[in-house]
Amino acid sequence: MPSSTQTLLAQATGPRRNPPRAVLFDAYGTLFDVYSVAQLAEQLFPGHGQALSVLWRDKQIEYTRLVATSNHGAHYQPFSVLTRAALVFAIKKIVAGSGETLTQDDFLLAYGPAIKMLLAQYQHLQAFPENLAVLQQLKAQGIPLGILSNGDAAMLQAAVHSAGFDGLLDHIISVDPVRKFKTHPEAYALGEQATGLEARDILFVSCNAWDALGATWYGYTTLWVNRYRLPFEELGIQPTRTGSDLRAVPDFFS
Repeated sequence: MPSSTQTLLAQATGPRRNPPRAVLFDAYGTLFDVYSVAQLAEQLFPGHGQALSVLWRDKQIEYTRLVATSNHGAHYQPFSVLTRAALVFAIKKIVAGSGETLTQDDFLLAYGPAIKMLLAQYQHLQAFPENLAVLQQLKAQGIPLGILSNGDAAMLQAAVHSAGFDGLLDHIISVDPVRKFKTHPEAYALGEQATGLEARDILFVSCNAWDALGATWYGYTTLWVNRYRLPFEELGIQPTRTGSDLRAVPDFFS
């Protein structure tokens, strides 16, 4: 069994594998807490901060799937554009729920400053508390580390810098060059291209069950970080391992 008490489950995957040769992390929801915007959202929309943060995230992911699968990707837009669109939708839904009716111009006049503040906050999402120490430990072991994310390169660089992760990551990989969001195979293929390794030799780490599933289907060794004690996707396959936070990652190398 893995040594860390943070590891909840290790699936049988045939013969024991050698340790991975690199680690790639999902960014949003895995390294950076997308719901940490709720505090500012609550100040701007009293009584609705948590709901707004959840709706914003859900709509953001929905939009990535919508533009990636419609008309063979003809409607692709970068993650930063979809993030803003999802935020506008979330605010409009909350405003509509309060009975307020506004034209588009009046909406932007009334809520433009809030939109700007929340988007700025998204550039400085809180990192989960154990992440820095785990990254430092893995880096000290000489393990190549990286991010493979739907996020734009500029968004990712800002988040990495804000979290104090500068110098710890060898690769910051955005899917934007291929104009395909995860779980598209071309998005996951970027990890192999950046590291020069086969997917099975790379540990892919995600807190998003759909992402861990997609990476497993692609062929990565996978760790699903189940911070919220949720069931995994019911599609007939499990990640290589499941853990409760990033402290499950070093177990692959012990």
